[in-house]
Amino acid sequence: MNIVLSLFSIAILLLNVLWWVIIVQAILSWLLAFNVLNVSSPAVRQISLALEKLTAPLYRPIRRILPDFGGIDFSPMVVLLLILVIQKLLAGAAMDIATSATV
Repeated sequence: MNIVLSLFSIAILLLNVLWWVIIVQAILSWLLAFNVLNVSSPAVRQISLALEKLTAPLYRPIRRILPDFGGIDFSPMVVLLLILVIQKLLAGAAMDIATSATV
C-alpha cells in the first residue's frame, strides 16, 4: 500500500513542477511581450524555447477548443486549472487508499 501512496505523491510532485514551469513560462512571455527582456540574448532565447517546447504539447489541444480572444491566450490558465483538478483527485484517491488500509 505504501508503494501506491508513494506513486500518488510522486505524481502530485510532478504536477507541482509542471505548475511552476507554466507560471515561469507565462511570466517570461509577458516580459518578452513588454520588451523587458530581449530575445536577442542567447540565454533568454534558450530558456524561452525550452519552456515553449515543454508547454506547447499541453496548450495545443486547448487552443484548438478555445475561441480566439484577440491576442490573449487563456490556455495556460486552463492547463493550471486542470492541474489543480487532477491534484485534488489524486489527493482524494490517496486519502481513500490510506484510510481503507488502516480499517
